[in-house]
Amino acid sequence: MNAVTTFLTRKAGGQRANWLDYLTYAYLLSGVLLILLPVAWLALNSLKSSSQLEKQDLSLLPTSFETVARATVSYPDGNQIFFIPDLPQWVLNWGDLSDDERAARDVSEFLSGFEGRDLYALRSHLGQVPSLVRDLIEAKNLPEWIVRYPSMSASARGEYDLDGVLTSLNTEDVRLLSEYLNLEPYEPARLALQVLVTAPDPVTGVETEFGISNFKATRDFTPARYVNNRNDDVVRLDTASITMRRTLDPSWENFTDPVIGRAFGVNVNFATCFTNSVLVTVIATVLTLLINSMAAFALAKYKFRGQVAFFIVILATLMVPPTITLVGVFKAVYATGLSGSIWGVIIPGAATPTGVFLLRQYMLSIPDELIEAARMDAASEWKVYWRIILPLALPAIAALAILSVIWRWNDLILPLVAIATTKEAYTIQLCLLEFRGEHLSQEHYRLAMTMVSLVPSTLVFVFLQKYITTGIANTGLK
Repeated sequence: MNAVTTFLTRKAGGQRANWLDYLTYAYLLSGVLLILLPVAWLALNSLKSSSQLEKQDLSLLPTSFETVARATVSYPDGNQIFFIPDLPQWVLNWGDLSDDERAARDVSEFLSGFEGRDLYALRSHLGQVPSLVRDLIEAKNLPEWIVRYPSMSASARGEYDLDGVLTSLNTEDVRLLSEYLNLEPYEPARLALQVLVTAPDPVTGVETEFGISNFKATRDFTPARYVNNRNDDVVRLDTASITMRRTLDPSWENFTDPVIGRAFGVNVNFATCFTNSVLVTVIATVLTLLINSMAAFALAKYKFRGQVAFFIVILATLMVPPTITLVGVFKAVYATGLSGSIWGVIIPGAATPTGVFLLRQYMLSIPDELIEAARMDAASEWKVYWRIILPLALPAIAALAILSVIWRWNDLILPLVAIATTKEAYTIQLCLLEFRGEHLSQEHYRLAMTMVSLVPSTLVFVFLQKYITTGIANTGLK
């Protein structure tokens, strides 16, 4: 902490800061904000729920509005729309609960405290209608084909007397069976969440609770309904007078669901993708260091015909965009049988011209006398490379290792070419593409997993950056 304080209080000269000091710290601050603000925005949005992202909520923090349940129940004379206040959160979020969480709730006991239209709405919302119909069939000794009736074709339904069954039942049983079969006038009840707000009553001016479907601050008026069900009218509220209650509600399941394979609509397991990326990064980095250091040793310490031309050809490949060689890489991967395997991602990029150049320039600074002395002591060329060159070139090798980890971890083009047809071999970057499809977009999962994918490369760079600066700064020094 003292080192940080000392650094931040340094001055160009004198006891007081001058204009150059202010300009310098302003420049540093702007650079830090330019780098950190996008990452902070990504981190905060990764904790937002799917509904908050779909509504394009521009709030900075992952918050949620206090909600209330609005029910729609059908009757012979039309639909009734009303609110059911004070419902527990597990009821409001029933659609987001897992099967285990639903099984842990005593739904029958909960529904026993309701009757009438409230009961109709809640039993439909909690998915109790099918089981209640099966109990009704057993209790009334009704025909078993009723269970299969919703999935029958129109011609098959004509073979059964459904009207005769309905006429033998009382009104409550007719409603239950009609909701199950989706028959008029008793269609399935619906329960939707609306934002709970308070605003002056347009009639009395008293602060009253209302339910609104969505809130847009740019509108002058917002349509709303009374939560206390005093009437079914839709009233217009002055948007400026509306008060809403927000609570901090981070969605940690955005991180846990993809990792344990419970992400809805996603056909890949992120834990497997993470493991594949680790394997690709580690193995490819080891091969890159081995091959590049051998090539750099040969170019730096051996004299042979065409040495300069060969080195120029290697440097020239740095000017070739990767997209130009994409077709050639794909044909090579396919021809060698590596398509669909992580080896198709590891091997094609094992040798990099950047790594050869970086290590060669550093090895030029190693005195030739050390190599000659080793040879006079009967050391083999392999021992010279392994015992002398590699230890002395460790700063440059460490810098190349860190860069290779970052390159391999963030690579998308090569995995897209080599393993796009095999989901079991997907790396992290390919997995992130799976969270956005033609018919389903899981942006909350993609943002969360993007944050997870940033962690390894960020830690490598933050804690080992001194090796990068040391290795590159010393490159080419005699």
